[in-house]
Amino acid sequence: MNYRKIITDGLWRNNQALIALLGLCPLLAVTNTLINGLGLGVATTLVLLLSNVSVSTIRHWVPDEIRLPVFVLIIASFVTTVELVMNAYFYAFYKILGIFIPLIVTNCAIIGRAEAFASRNPVPAAAVDGLAVGIGFTLVLVVLGGLRELIGQGTLLAGAHLMFGEAARDWTLSFGADYAGVLLAILPPGAFLGLALLVMLRNVLDRLLARRTQTIPVAVASV
Repeated sequence: MNYRKIITDGLWRNNQALIALLGLCPLLAVTNTLINGLGLGVATTLVLLLSNVSVSTIRHWVPDEIRLPVFVLIIASFVTTVELVMNAYFYAFYKILGIFIPLIVTNCAIIGRAEAFASRNPVPAAAVDGLAVGIGFTLVLVVLGGLRELIGQGTLLAGAHLMFGEAARDWTLSFGADYAGVLLAILPPGAFLGLALLVMLRNVLDRLLARRTQTIPVAVASV
């Protein structure tokens, strides 16, 4: 099993947010701040990891005719667990994320990984895949949320205390008291524009890397 390829695919080559464009509803709705994106990303990663491991564990015992309902039931169970934990220990943060925590059940990235990978591979590989895909999805949430917060409000890490406790109140970075902010950045159209920018940057980097890979063998051959 090529774990390096699994990790690279989850983080970059098959990033569910930038390539498959899955999970767009929470991705676009929640990422008005960096902390909101991080919180939803962590919750999604936990569900991905636990559901992948569970699906892989029972893959030989579930008939093909009922596998999708079983996968959804497993995912819903873990989402409910994460929701209850957040409600108990991060109540203010839970209220901000609102309906988008239970909506993790409908995130196509999770059911897609359960069907396409976890149900066909052993537990260690499924765990690595779930973790890699979850971290890749979280990174997009964090970057998009950070960009929108910075442009829209002129701050970073606003509301960090909701996730990390009262000691994190001083973590907020402010870039100029006179900065009025760009309202568009924290509105839904700003989310679409920000995601489009990230997809474009990823495609540009991919092309640059591909050109570099092609020129290296040519240079070696000429020597």
